[in-house]
Amino acid sequence: MPIRYQVKITRIAEGDLKEIWDYIGKDSPREAERFIARIEHQITTLEQYPERCPSVPENEVLGTGYRHILYEDYRTIFRISQKTVYILRIIHGSRLLDDSAFG
Repeated sequence: MPIRYQVKITRIAEGDLKEIWDYIGKDSPREAERFIARIEHQITTLEQYPERCPSVPENEVLGTGYRHILYEDYRTIFRISQKTVYILRIIHGSRLLDDSAFG
């Protein structure tokens, strides 16, 4: 049986989800609900094999070990620590991470 990881979403990432919902919801609350539900479902898949996701390209510059999973134009940025996956940010794919991305 595969190892299961606990997935925790940071407050910043929760805020990202709210901003995404607000943006999409201006045009279609129903589509915003569907979009957020898909991202949340994708996040739950990280309970198994989160290592399957690639490292973010910014790791070299930031000196981090972050990974990401993509959904449409958005990246869910996370790190793995022991048996826990921490969801750090959910950002548009055109944005690059820098130190300001984390508060």
